Amino acid sequence: MPNRRRFRPLRSGGPMGSTGQAAPLESTGAVSAVQRRRPRGIYLLPNAFTTAALFGGFFAIVQGMNGQFQTAAIAIFVSMVLDGLDGRVARLTNTQSAFGEQYDSLADMVSFGAAPALVVYEWSLKGLGKLGWLAAFVYVAGAALRLARFNANISVVDKRFFQGMPSPAAAALVAGLIWIATDLRETRWIDAGGPDLAWVACGLTLYAGVSMVSNAPFWSGKTIDLKRRVPFVVGIAIMMGIVLISADPPVVLFSLFLVYGLSGWVLWGWRVYTGRMPPRILREDDD
Repeated sequence: MPNRRRFRPLRSGGPMGSTGQAAPLESTGAVSAVQRRRPRGIYLLPNAFTTAALFGGFFAIVQGMNGQFQTAAIAIFVSMVLDGLDGRVARLTNTQSAFGEQYDSLADMVSFGAAPALVVYEWSLKGLGKLGWLAAFVYVAGAALRLARFNANISVVDKRFFQGMPSPAAAALVAGLIWIATDLRETRWIDAGGPDLAWVACGLTLYAGVSMVSNAPFWSGKTIDLKRRVPFVVGIAIMMGIVLISADPPVVLFSLFLVYGLSGWVLWGWRVYTGRMPPRILREDDD
């Protein structure tokens, strides 16, 4: 008789169950070990800049409620600078994360959505009654839709342009008007009891809110490579730009962002006129 091998049933405590199938991975403790090894922290440096930008927006709201409108406008501009730094820092230090992206969007909604709308409402729109708070709401809704659409888009065919005005630029338009008006009145360039700017503020607020949800292409600046060498004349131009802004910050900054706020519509009209459509955005459901 040939020798027959005896097959012993595997114990349930081993890697194979009594039926010969693989036991669940949880029984071996492998999943818990992987979970213990998975880092649960967040990157400190880029999120610190995002937190500072969020604080700037919150501080602007508080100052607007206290009637310190010039301080509130400056706080929004400072928040805009900090918001531009957190993404750059994350890319330079290779510390991008899904948490940082979501946190940045929530901070932008406060700093560039709620804060400018509330400050401009307290500054001038309150006197227009229902039209005033409706204009402020259009701006807030435009900022929320702009951020939601930006997060839903996977990639952009032409990364040189945004689809719609970015929320920091829209906030700079509204805050720039507040800053330049309060600064001119305090320096007596115009009479403190001059014509009310409520209708100008209402129109600019509506324009910024609609521009954020439009399809007009606005230059993104993502093609600028900070690691690439540039000619010496570029350094001189940057220095002159800093001097120009320092000479009269409210007038220069508001003028720059006003030109930027019009540039997207001008480019969109030119492309429609010449038959070139704006850059198409790839959605999540696109192939």
